[in-house]
Amino acid sequence: MDTTAIPRTGTSPAPDRETLRPDCSNCFALCCTAFGFSRSADFAIDKPAGSPCKNLDQDFSCTIHDRLRPRGFRGCTVFDCFGAGQAVSQQLFGGISWRDAPDSRVDMFAAFKVMRQLHELLWHLAETQEKTLDADIAQEANELQLVIGDLVRGPLSGLLACDVDTIHSRVRTILMDVSEEVRGGYFAEGADQAGAALKPGADLAGANLSARKLCGADLRGSCLIAVDLRGSDLSAADLLGADLRDAQLDGADLSAALFVTQPQINSARGSSGTLLPPGLSVPQHWKEE
Repeated sequence: MDTTAIPRTGTSPAPDRETLRPDCSNCFALCCTAFGFSRSADFAIDKPAGSPCKNLDQDFSCTIHDRLRPRGFRGCTVFDCFGAGQAVSQQLFGGISWRDAPDSRVDMFAAFKVMRQLHELLWHLAETQEKTLDADIAQEANELQLVIGDLVRGPLSGLLACDVDTIHSRVRTILMDVSEEVRGGYFAEGADQAGAALKPGADLAGANLSARKLCGADLRGSCLIAVDLRGSDLSAADLLGADLRDAQLDGADLSAALFVTQPQINSARGSSGTLLPPGLSVPQHWKEE
């Protein structure tokens, strides 16, 4: 496969959002094996990449799944593979696990890392199709969905050889165009009422942005760690890649926010009073806190 360019069209229907949700029952615990992590506030132990977590059972289930947070594995409750786990396990490797075929470990784990990135891009592209009114943008988004759809269906060699950076760059351009289009209807300014800078990449960690009208704000890639957004309206706010760890979202309206993902929501703090975008769900730990 030519990794220096991406073909303009694909041949297979693009996966829909329902296929981009994790199904752990059909995965060989790839998130518990392929990735590594270091002991921190999110993980209680060190684990090298490519090695099974010590809490992994023989049937690929987690032995402490219902106690992850109190046992020091908060990071596990935040992670979402966008359905890459079952796609790799069942489609690319025919339901044969890395335990049953040890020689497949390296390729399976590598495929999972690529697949997850591509599935996340598909998640965002599906949103652009719903939000844009520009026929040219919609067509380009559809073409990219088809191209990525071909890659994620295999063969394995094509997936591993694909130029993810180039694909990501093209998707990013589309997301920025749609963001500008949607946010333009809100006449958003570069600062909120208190003067806090509302711009891409802003460092707003710990800021008090509660009960604010943040409609149309461009917060792409911003640091929103522990920011207080309680009761705020984030309609059409661009949250692509924003760090929402421990952000307080109780009573916040994110129902029309742009490019929000389940991992972002999982990392934040909220309640049943938080309004989420379609397709995202209230994390279990919100119900328990």
